[in-house]
Amino acid sequence: MDGTGILDNGEQRLADIVGPPSLSRAPAGPRDRRPDRLATWVRGQLVSARRHAMSHRPFREGDYGGGAAAPKLANLEAVNALLAIARKREAEALNRLKDRTGRALARPDRARLGAFLRAKALSHARTRSAERIWLFYNNLFEQRGGPFADMLLAMDRIAVDCYQACYMGLGAARSIPTPPPFAYVEAGYGPATYRRGVRLTKLGKSANPFPLVKLPHHRLVNPWALGAVPHEVGHNIQNDVKLWAELPRLITRRLTEAGLPPQAILVWARWHKEIYADLIGVLLIGPSYVASLMDVVGKTPARVARFDPRGAHPTSLLRPLISIELVRRIGFPREADELTRAWSALYPPSVATRVPRFLKDSFPKANRLTVDTICFQPHPSYGNRPLAGVTRFRQQDGETVREAAERLAAGTDPGILPERFFIPAVREALSRGLAPPDRLADNFYKALTRR
Repeated sequence: MDGTGILDNGEQRLADIVGPPSLSRAPAGPRDRRPDRLATWVRGQLVSARRHAMSHRPFREGDYGGGAAAPKLANLEAVNALLAIARKREAEALNRLKDRTGRALARPDRARLGAFLRAKALSHARTRSAERIWLFYNNLFEQRGGPFADMLLAMDRIAVDCYQACYMGLGAARSIPTPPPFAYVEAGYGPATYRRGVRLTKLGKSANPFPLVKLPHHRLVNPWALGAVPHEVGHNIQNDVKLWAELPRLITRRLTEAGLPPQAILVWARWHKEIYADLIGVLLIGPSYVASLMDVVGKTPARVARFDPRGAHPTSLLRPLISIELVRRIGFPREADELTRAWSALYPPSVATRVPRFLKDSFPKANRLTVDTICFQPHPSYGNRPLAGVTRFRQQDGETVREAAERLAAGTDPGILPERFFIPAVREALSRGLAPPDRLADNFYKALTRR
């Protein structure tokens, strides 16, 4: 058999495809006797291989509870489709092992035992590949039934709202990405994302079928520090609107036309992914995004000006200033001035001298042009609108956030507030001391998960 039955709705068991292992053994001739221990061991390898493979069954609704935090059907189906490819290859290898097992038991000579061992190795490798995929997603899905469930449900809802804010503002309809983003907790200093379609080593180079947003626990317990969510979602939006490869070319062309130093142009083009994610974060949640960014890049003077010639992230000393340029351009000059003063107060002027001169001297002009290129130039990917015309934080949104901060502090229903605005609202409430941090965090998650 060729094992293709594994693809029938992902439900057919490998046992049905491979069949039971033969327990018979041809009687050995007088010149070719082998102890029973060998036959027992050979048969046992097929039994173990079959049972191991059968454990990688498709994921089903209800496996991880039936609450709102449970994995969505679209996420489960996408993983099952990925897993089905690995299980088909696994079944083919098991069929081969079954055949070589029968031959070895019938006549256990060196050649047939060697063929059996090679089939055993192939089957083991294929099963390990399927197991890697199954365990990776099982570990993520299991978090939806534990203490992180409500936190992760809230992050999912914010992520989907960020997508909706962008896709509903496009100048021309385009296919809505699915499945939706999926948040999970992992130990570590900072958040990260795995984009839709990116091939992951931990999946054996298989393509991840939907955006994964990885968040450390310390961010989740401090929701005012969750500017990382629109940032990581921003990476996925850049990827889904097909600007991942084109944006560095647009930046390079714009800065070249302006006569900037070639060395600086290479740096700004290399920074495109992180700059895009920062800028869309500002457009999605407003000036509070910069304050959240400062939480991350506010490092010691010895580190903040460190320049990495191969790094994807802008130098920390310069990074908030890029986003502040956008804050000013979308109509928040007072907030831009306040953020600039706060950031500048942290570091003496001597710190800036550690930034390479070619980068520091060209920064004001390069910054303006890069922000303009990313946010204010129409592009076919947005239906011939600029990004700032697709989604934008407005003055009235700031008023909405301030009112929502007061409601969060009081524990009352914040109303029809877009999910992404909960992040600036809880930060506003903390900054104004409207309620103790524990109460604000508790009310933040209650309001997001009970809607």
